[in-house]
Amino acid sequence: MKTLFVMALLVSVLGSTTATAATFDGYQCKGDCSGHQAGYDWAEQNDVDDESSCSTPSASFNEGCQSYVDEGSESSSGASSLNDDDDYEEDE
Repeated sequence: MKTLFVMALLVSVLGSTTATAATFDGYQCKGDCSGHQAGYDWAEQNDVDDESSCSTPSASFNEGCQSYVDEGSESSSGASSLNDDDDYEEDE
């Protein structure tokens, strides 16, 4: 009976240590992702659009900043909102 209790306790403890690690936009976080969030927020507040601006001593800050830059480049690479379709007529 004692052995069964110890085994159940071990399973409980080991099960809680194998939780999945946190990620931020695909980047692996060490801890709570606050460094990534800080980099993303900084890039957003400063309208960063070039990854060379994401160069600090903090890898997590840089990855958050890079995440913002990548997001911006994906949204701006689409077609123009004004396109040539049959519903649009230009006044002459």
